[in-house]
Amino acid sequence: MDNSPSTKKIVIVEDDRSLSEIYKTRLELQGYDCFIGYNGITGLYFIQNELPDLVLLDLMIPDIEGGKVLETMRKSDWGKDIKVLVISNLNESEAPPNLRQLGIEGYVVKANLVNDQIDKLVNDILNPTPQSSVTE
Repeated sequence: MDNSPSTKKIVIVEDDRSLSEIYKTRLELQGYDCFIGYNGITGLYFIQNELPDLVLLDLMIPDIEGGKVLETMRKSDWGKDIKVLVISNLNESEAPPNLRQLGIEGYVVKANLVNDQIDKLVNDILNPTPQSSVTE
C-alpha cells in the first residue's frame, strides 16, 4: 500500500453495500485509498481516524443520518475542513436545508449518476484544474 502524501483518502458513508463497493472499486482504480462506513457511527469513526481528503456522504443511513454526520464534522476541529460530496436518493429540495451552509462541495442524486461520473466528480474536487469547477 502506498502511504505517500500523493495518495488521497476517501471515506464512503453509504448503507447500500453493493453501491459502496462499486464506488470503492472505481475510486481505488483511480489510485485513492477508500474506507467504507455502512452507517453514521462507523462513517464518523473512519472520518475521525483517517482524516480523509473527501467524504462521499449519503443522507439516509442508519444510526446517525447523514445531515447529523456533517453537523458533527463541522463542529469538530478534525472535521471542519474536510471536503464532503453528498450523494443521496433525495432531491436536494427534500434534503436538510442547512447542508449548503455547513459546507459541501456538491450534491448529487444517485439515480442521476452514470458510470464514470463518480470518478469525474471526485477527481474535479480533489485534483481541480484551473478551468474546472464543480458547480450545481
